[in-house]
Amino acid sequence: MRDISVEIETWPIAGSFTISRGSKTEAEVIVVTIRNGDHTGRGECVPYGRYNETVKDVAASIKATAMSLGEDLTRENLQRAMARGAGRNALDCALWDLEAKMSGTPVWQLAGLAKPHTLNTAYTLSLDTPDAMLKAAQAQAHRPLLKLKIGGTGDDIARVAAVRKGAPHALLIVDANEGWTADNVLDMATALAGYGVALIEQPLPVKEDEALRGLTSPIPFCADESAHGLEGMTRLVGLYDYINVKLDKTGGLTEALSVMRCARRRNLKIMVGCMVATSLAMAPAMLIAQDAEFVDLDGPLLLARDRDHGIRFTGSVMEPAERELWG
Repeated sequence: MRDISVEIETWPIAGSFTISRGSKTEAEVIVVTIRNGDHTGRGECVPYGRYNETVKDVAASIKATAMSLGEDLTRENLQRAMARGAGRNALDCALWDLEAKMSGTPVWQLAGLAKPHTLNTAYTLSLDTPDAMLKAAQAQAHRPLLKLKIGGTGDDIARVAAVRKGAPHALLIVDANEGWTADNVLDMATALAGYGVALIEQPLPVKEDEALRGLTSPIPFCADESAHGLEGMTRLVGLYDYINVKLDKTGGLTEALSVMRCARRRNLKIMVGCMVATSLAMAPAMLIAQDAEFVDLDGPLLLARDRDHGIRFTGSVMEPAERELWG
């Protein structure tokens, strides 16, 4: 007989984390724990208000789904019983972890993947004034890949210029968080090309991104808020060059694996991203990030502290997760 618990945890952020939609000083996560005899599986998710999710509602949905399925709670049944989103992610990853613990076989083998290796992750600089972002970039100039949040205001070019000045050798990803318009997106991309920007995430609001079709941009575009799971993938072809795969969007590792295969068939390149969360959320994401063109799994680096057995970082290099943590 399995026992399932759902806990809400709060983890302090080192300073604050700011994007165009607001700031926060702590990460609120949901941890699902499934116990079966001496074995325990865990999964972590971060509900996101942009997708009309609240911590309270998602926690309640997880409990209701687990109770409804009972002993029929499997990864396959979960895909049909629960809508794609953060809650399904936590349950799905907990089921993967439990199977790995019970079988003695790591998740990467269960999923038919190659053994995970170290990864270089981007490091995110919060939205701020150009002067503040210059100082932040200087402090992180040793990192090979920096991702900067911008806000869709007239200072965006100045922000990127400041980061480039502060970190002259780093590769840059710019995350517009739906902040630009159809009228300025090409001008912005053209201007940023002079600063060595390698990728632009979600330049336009989801409902306006058809304006990207047919544009010839000097910098590739990556779908984030426009890309969730398998549904709607075909529409992204011709709009974006990359998709940002996040487990809280796909609803877990199970669908993420299918999304990766689908994207490759459609010649879409891959970025694997995360919310601000602990290493428990990064561990399953690391498995799908092994062959990604860009990796953005810096959640634990943005926290004041991480959980026990957390992923080890040496600068921006991530070690594969210990099995005591997950998988």
